[in-house]
Amino acid sequence: MNRFVAAERALRNAAPHRLVHALREVLGGQYTAEAVELLMADYGRTILQPVSTGPHTCEPVSMHGTTAGRAFGAQDPVVEETGDLSRVHLPVTVRGDRLGVLVVTLPFEGVAEALPDLVEIAEVLGHEVVVADRDTDVYLQARRKDRLTLAAEMQWQLLPGHSCAREEYALGAQLEPAYAIFGDNFDWSADPDRLMLYITNGMGEGIEASLLTSLGINALRNARRAGIPIEDQAALADQAVFAQYRGASYLSVLLLDFELTTGRVKVVDAGSPRMLRLRGRTVEPVGLEAQLPLGMFEETDYVAQEIHVEPGDRLVFVSDGVHGAVAPGGEEYGEKALSKAIASTRLLPAPEVPRAVLRALSAHRGVPDPEDDALVVCLDWFGRRRGS
Repeated sequence: MNRFVAAERALRNAAPHRLVHALREVLGGQYTAEAVELLMADYGRTILQPVSTGPHTCEPVSMHGTTAGRAFGAQDPVVEETGDLSRVHLPVTVRGDRLGVLVVTLPFEGVAEALPDLVEIAEVLGHEVVVADRDTDVYLQARRKDRLTLAAEMQWQLLPGHSCAREEYALGAQLEPAYAIFGDNFDWSADPDRLMLYITNGMGEGIEASLLTSLGINALRNARRAGIPIEDQAALADQAVFAQYRGASYLSVLLLDFELTTGRVKVVDAGSPRMLRLRGRTVEPVGLEAQLPLGMFEETDYVAQEIHVEPGDRLVFVSDGVHGAVAPGGEEYGEKALSKAIASTRLLPAPEVPRAVLRALSAHRGVPDPEDDALVVCLDWFGRRRGS
């Protein structure tokens, strides 16, 4: 049995909470590794938290100005020399969703030969962590530097991930404040020829906002999984929300259905989330036909409009907590400042864009605790290559 197969088998056979322990044993025996550590990215994307026997028992590592942070941001292995030893920092990513960094310390002379295997082992570890999350809280606990509010816990459990990537597109998203979010949310799902994306801005605060958003998202998923068009998805979710709240609460949603082979997009604009497009060096809002939020009135009919995306386009979606944010002097963030922030991210990959835009927003706001939660989603469109 070769070394990589032994490591892969050890991970697949390990108990869900013992993945790191199993990896230490097999990498120590097969690669003479002296230390193995898994660092998980926290919900706010500011630190990498070590997975340990108890939550918060080891010091976190900043994402900024550290070797581990560089590996996470660049999504490439980074080797750090320390005398006769090397510390190899490997991104742990599953289908574009950045989970964290695997750090392996081993003798300097063995790094070159071991590196290709270690890259693959980090990928296998990522898949095993995703599966293990069904049966243990170990990795979920390591993702949080503070306690989540109950509303935030409910919202994070609804989300598909922070990012994902395929040949045709790359997606990244971020919610703030990460540990106390209310009603903002996003959802995506892809099949061989389509990508569906929802950007949600729920009404209200705390548990009430989370319950409203949970009802809306699950109603949309239920309709989507029945294979019906997005305008009918919106109508069915509208009925579900109205039946529960009778118009007293409603949900703003932007629904998009991307045809992966052509770049044609069907859009239903049911509320306040905004869409801006970076094409070349120009940022501009995408004009959409505004329709009623879900659940405002009984049996609302929705109509989808069609737009087109081109290879190289970047679409950025924001909730009203971004475009409506107010500075201490009363100035709204608005489209001008938002466009400037988006233009400044031109060279960043899609998963890094939401965090950068939210940093610019925080500087404008000038206060550490925002009055509303804020959501940024970035989609880079590459298109499908001919013959794929």
